[in-house]
Amino acid sequence: MAHHEFGLWNRGWLIVALAIVLALLATGCSKVNEAAVLVTRIIDGDTIEIEGGYRVRYIGIDTPEISEPYYLKATEANRSLVEGKEIRLEKDVEDKDEYGRLLRYVWADGTMINAELVKLGYAYSYSYPPNLKYQSYFLQMEKEAREHKRGLWNKH
Repeated sequence: MAHHEFGLWNRGWLIVALAIVLALLATGCSKVNEAAVLVTRIIDGDTIEIEGGYRVRYIGIDTPEISEPYYLKATEANRSLVEGKEIRLEKDVEDKDEYGRLLRYVWADGTMINAELVKLGYAYSYSYPPNLKYQSYFLQMEKEAREHKRGLWNKH
């Protein structure tokens, strides 16, 4: 009888150990390689989806919402800059927003997309404390876009 109890005890621990290993593997597999990740979908002017189904919200900028002027142009500009491309993600202080989206600076072909959208006039510089690493640069790009009447700043 003792031998039988010992066998059940071993199987119980084996199941627990297996569950722990599987949980650790699943956690490790869901990590995003932020140095090289593929953009799979454009959500709007300042949000993308990457491989693995993760949504990424660009830090430090804001683009028009669906009911606002320049929404389609901002979304199309974002599409032309990153759709189907391998990008690099850069984190600031916070990892995610209240909607579970990754908060990142996005780089493609050596260009920071957050800043490029502002420079082209498709996004406003928008501070999201404590994520302020490039905020002065975004303000500079917005000033340049305004002075050259690009995109949002081109009032007819």
